[in-house]
Amino acid sequence: MPSKPAGTLYRGREGMWSWVAHRITGVGIFFFLLVHVLDTALVRVSPEAYNEVIGTYKNPIVGLMEVGLVGAILFHAFNGIRLILVDFWAKGPRNQRKLMIGVGVIWVVLFVPFVIRHLSHVFGG
Repeated sequence: MPSKPAGTLYRGREGMWSWVAHRITGVGIFFFLLVHVLDTALVRVSPEAYNEVIGTYKNPIVGLMEVGLVGAILFHAFNGIRLILVDFWAKGPRNQRKLMIGVGVIWVVLFVPFVIRHLSHVFGG
């Protein structure tokens, strides 16, 4: 029975997980934009209906969803920059792990203060 050639089995390191997270966040952002365009288009049809729909967004559940949206946008943006570096910088593929750690650090540094401030408005007033 022939054995598998060396180096062809992908072992799911940071490259695979960033690929999965990039796709998931991209799909989430796409659906947000779709809903955003549709609800904004309501203002041309009926300003009253638009105001009613926007009014339903002012609750803690949507506030938590906004946290997820901002987290997804931040990750997707910085991971996209990482992907550009991996693709177009000669040392990018060798430094993929360091770049992924950099994405994580930048994401935490920007996301945590946003979460604290946003949730204080959502739940505190």
